Amino acid sequence: MIIKRLAIIFFIFVHLPVSADSGLVQIQSPHSVPDTVEKLKQVLDEKGMTLFAHVPHSQSANEVGISLRPTELLIFGNPKVGSILMECQQTTAIDLPQKALVMQNSDNEVWVIYNDPAYIADRHHIEGKVAKCDATLEKVSKALNAIVTSAVNRK
Repeated sequence: MIIKRLAIIFFIFVHLPVSADSGLVQIQSPHSVPDTVEKLKQVLDEKGMTLFAHVPHSQSANEVGISLRPTELLIFGNPKVGSILMECQQTTAIDLPQKALVMQNSDNEVWVIYNDPAYIADRHHIEGKVAKCDATLEKVSKALNAIVTSAVNRK
């Protein structure tokens, strides 16, 4: 199980401009925050994912007099997949549905950040429970990678 997770992590690091820290996968976008969010929404729609919410954090902060660099959150998922993870370990529901944070940092770089499924597995002690759990985690990891990569690479 650990070897499978390491293989997934290796795949992500070899194929993408990614950094990971504290269970987060970060992929840089060449687009603005609003453009990246729209591209993510398009990909999610094309993949048949459910978009549960779009939280415009910087807009909300501005409305209460707080200046925040562009920061938006998309909450999305596929109940057919997420429910399997909850069946594997019910506490994963605290981390589901999936979230993608799109933000501009202090260097004016735009990043898409999401929770690493391996982190979720470790956090909720999913390893070795049932083979379908590991297969589902691998599927989620590949799907998140594909969604974000497709969005940031769109023209």
